[in-house]
Amino acid sequence: MALLAPRSPGTPARKPARRAARRAARQVGEGITAPALGPWGRIALTALALFGLLPVYWLFATAFMRRGDVFAADRPLFPVHPTLENFRAFFDDPALLHALGNSAVVSTATAAVSVLVSGLMAYSLSKFRYRGRNAIMVMFLLGQLLPGALLLVTLYLMFSAVGLLHTYTAVVLAFTTFTLPLSAFLLKGIIDGLPDELIEAGRVDGLSNTAILFRIVFPLITPGLVTAGMFAFMRAWSDLLFALTLAGPDRQTLPVGLTTAFIHEGAADWPALMASSVVTSLPLAVAFVALQRYFVSGLAAGAVKG
Repeated sequence: MALLAPRSPGTPARKPARRAARRAARQVGEGITAPALGPWGRIALTALALFGLLPVYWLFATAFMRRGDVFAADRPLFPVHPTLENFRAFFDDPALLHALGNSAVVSTATAAVSVLVSGLMAYSLSKFRYRGRNAIMVMFLLGQLLPGALLLVTLYLMFSAVGLLHTYTAVVLAFTTFTLPLSAFLLKGIIDGLPDELIEAGRVDGLSNTAILFRIVFPLITPGLVTAGMFAFMRAWSDLLFALTLAGPDRQTLPVGLTTAFIHEGAADWPALMASSVVTSLPLAVAFVALQRYFVSGLAAGAVKG
């Protein structure tokens, strides 16, 4: 086999594993084509897309409306007198800006930990055979069936017993608990499609298992890693229940801060809340647009085994 051919004396060292890795990287996700749609199919998809965007439009319209227009009996469909006053309520609140920083720290840490651990797990489950491997995968699936609130009680007691309650560590570990199974199975589906010859070629080159993972496997599955990271980031950024319970007053994330700032007993400042929601959703929208190519190819590659 060409990949396993010994090097001839006196010739410069070659990198067959890296060359094969680059060739395989171009093939990940290729060959997957969307089904052909007729005119009625396009019309139906367009109608569904518009219906799905309606709440987004209502969010933006409310964010730029005056409070009197929002609660008027004949509320207009468009902002008749657009205003930025609702956005100032977010940037003038130090507690919300602090919560924004907390969300950035927690979400970034969750994405990094989830990608690293799920990548290691996926590589182990895909390319190694050992006792208990199938039991681990079944346990992951069963864990996904449990309600989050039920696991929250267990996590709360565990973190309280070891003194991690109301810390960044507790929140990051809790979020990672729920992002790991899906991320690991997504990456496993991609790694299953990688030829075993790539791994063997790396070993012939003298690479350790760790070097093979970080220098061959991870570069090949970059779209999947980006997809797993985005999923973990969005999960941590938008969670309310776990952040409200496990994070103390100084570690509250944005969903908790928005709830306490604008929703009160018997009343809610909807225009300011919608404006703050627009501000907090912009990082996710920008990240998705910037990484959309990796996100789509990662989902496609993870859904199809080679």
